Amino acid sequence: MLSVTPIPAFNDNYIWLIRQDTSPEVAVVDPGDASPVIETLEREGLTLGTVLITHHHHDHTGGLAELIRQYRPRVIGPQNPDIEGIDERLVEGDECLVMGRRFEVIEVPGHTLDHIAFFAAGIPPLLFCGDTLFSAGCGRLFEGSPEQMHASLSKLAALPNDTLVFAAHEYTLANLRFAKAADPDNAAIDKYLEECRRVREQGKPTLPSNLAREHQINPFLRSDQHGVQKAAATQGDANTALSTFTTLRAWKDRF
Repeated sequence: MLSVTPIPAFNDNYIWLIRQDTSPEVAVVDPGDASPVIETLEREGLTLGTVLITHHHHDHTGGLAELIRQYRPRVIGPQNPDIEGIDERLVEGDECLVMGRRFEVIEVPGHTLDHIAFFAAGIPPLLFCGDTLFSAGCGRLFEGSPEQMHASLSKLAALPNDTLVFAAHEYTLANLRFAKAADPDNAAIDKYLEECRRVREQGKPTLPSNLAREHQINPFLRSDQHGVQKAAATQGDANTALSTFTTLRAWKDRF
């Protein structure tokens, strides 16, 4: 069995630590800062065997050089030559074996053009999606188009409903506040907002989420729903799922 725990970094990043109960060797996802990773490894007597990188932004790669210097891990990431230190550059449909689980690479451009996600089928299914899919939200479009991000999210939304979603940021409360505006008659959003407020008051992460929940409360996965389209129409074009998504993303940017 794999366990996944967050290593907090910066203001709201999570560096995900993947481990097997029987082994001191672990993997981490998107180490933007080496210090909290090294501190965790030393405190718990662990060794770093693998690093997964989803995209090139510094808050996801900034600790990579130091971790390579100290631990010489295997580094797996996207086909972007600007990210130094990657040993295996993977594309859509490629697979890699990490901590005994087979992960499939899914290309999810939108937030950045090089963005990939790592998905492991099994019990439970695991998704490390970086800054593409957040709980109740999605990433900003820094490099890609609305068409690309909508297609990327559709790929992730088609994964099994019990897939655990390990996003890279603790944005859930802010995303839910927007979700209430974008899907105002959705009682599931109100219920989940209260639940997440209690979780955060206890100092705990709201992640991972799961896809079943995201289908209920994430407006960016619900752009084909009447209530979301009605709310989006007050802000711009909402005649189709894509135009509704495009309007939602622009609305969230200024919300």
